[in-house]
Amino acid sequence: MNNDSKRVFEALDWASSILEEANCETRAAQLLMQYVLDVDYTHLVIGMRHELSSAAREQFEAAVHEHIAGMPVQYITHHEEFYGRSFYVDEHVLIPRPETEELVHYALQRMRALFEQDDLAVADIGTGSGAIAISMKKECAKLRVTATDISAAALAVARRNASELQADIRFLEGDLTAPIAGEKWDVVLSNPPYIAESEVDVMDDSVIKHEPHTALFADEEGLMLYRKLAESLPPIMNRPALIGVEIGYLQGNAVANFFRKHFDDAKVEVVKDMFGQDRMVFCELTN
Repeated sequence: MNNDSKRVFEALDWASSILEEANCETRAAQLLMQYVLDVDYTHLVIGMRHELSSAAREQFEAAVHEHIAGMPVQYITHHEEFYGRSFYVDEHVLIPRPETEELVHYALQRMRALFEQDDLAVADIGTGSGAIAISMKKECAKLRVTATDISAAALAVARRNASELQADIRFLEGDLTAPIAGEKWDVVLSNPPYIAESEVDVMDDSVIKHEPHTALFADEEGLMLYRKLAESLPPIMNRPALIGVEIGYLQGNAVANFFRKHFDDAKVEVVKDMFGQDRMVFCELTN
């Protein structure tokens, strides 16, 4: 950036130009500037003609170049919106996606239809940033929510988010259902790793290089953890109960069949996301 270009709008013009040349989303410039200045969009617009300090300019330039080199904006700003709330994220956890918001939305919708009370025991398996567990608790305060993860580092991020968002969540470390096996559950939700190793070549480089592989990939063509969940959940579910998982868009039938096999009296449904792709499987158990 030219040293004479010290005003906010000039820095943004510079950033948008080189981001476009690098085939990056130009909106990243706005998000990175908001991060550097610690302002929301409204105050960014109001302050467009303000001068940047040399320190802010240097920080902004470094952030833009870091993003061009492949670092997701969310890992630079340590921020992502999920279900109307701000979550801290770093490279120990997946960046929450809009598709997962749909899992929360449909789970809440189905819970209201299936249960007569709100005081339910809910488990979020593989919580990562805590987005699902915390959103469920904030949307329905009476829920008793437990969140698990195999990664201690991910749980540290989730605990930070729960503290900042004032969500009373119990966190347990362990693999899949192991930490919750001694209890009974009304609702179990999970967005487990579901990408097959064979899909690496068609994935975005920034995802492969920066997001945690343990939260992305699974054996058996991405299906192993669904199979294990379907096998281990029957003895720990109450009646009625709800199980909901996020899936890859080609996995609907396979995942649904796992649950049909182990819950032969359940209503199992594959649900599409906003783009018309298979994205969730719900398993409803009645009395």
